[in-house]
Amino acid sequence: MGRAFEYRKARKLKRWGNMSRTFTRIGKEITIAVKAGGPDPDMNPRLRVLMQNAKAANMPKDTVERAIKKATDKDAGDYKEIVYEGYGPHGIAIVVETATDNNQRTVANVRSYFNKHGGSLGTQGSLSFLFDHKSVFHVKPNADTALEDFELELMDFEAELEAEEEEWLIYGAFDQFSNLQKYLEEKGMEIVSAEFERIPTDYKEVTPEQREAIEKLLEKFEDDEDVQNVFHNMKEED
Repeated sequence: MGRAFEYRKARKLKRWGNMSRTFTRIGKEITIAVKAGGPDPDMNPRLRVLMQNAKAANMPKDTVERAIKKATDKDAGDYKEIVYEGYGPHGIAIVVETATDNNQRTVANVRSYFNKHGGSLGTQGSLSFLFDHKSVFHVKPNADTALEDFELELMDFEAELEAEEEEWLIYGAFDQFSNLQKYLEEKGMEIVSAEFERIPTDYKEVTPEQREAIEKLLEKFEDDEDVQNVFHNMKEED
């Protein structure tokens, strides 16, 4: 999981570099979670972990509370989660996750970004074989937990552990997110944050010139307010 960790770390640091965009993204996720499971974090596991994500991103507590309150308003907008897949320049596979209240606007923008930067929008699911869809939990190291026993227990959730010095990373199956969250909470482990990741099954080498062209396209996606996450299989710089 070493390369997956480095990929995730590099992508996350870049995405979280713009705090205002990060807060907007988390706010949308909170809205979706509240509408699906209610505003009480004790009764809404997804909301509970999103509040931890907000804390990890240094999102002010009052901003989180406003997002929860706004989501309960009957006039609050409804966001639909849509995934777009396509190839960027030089054959780089790109998956774009969006949360939008206007899918016509979003698909038009996504298609135009691909087209203007030498790529092409594909059909949904066409690139799924190039990425492993994972539930990723970041938990605080626990000196009272025996690593070997913990790793064996994680196998019940199709999960693996990568024990870093500052945090433990748990990679589980996409459909095991809720079960993993419940298990970790019952064990009394502190979840710092959690998310879904699309980790490339293989990485594509590019030249510096090719990387520059690809980065321009990725930045267009990242700057779009409807875009929540962008995943690609370009190898990170050493």
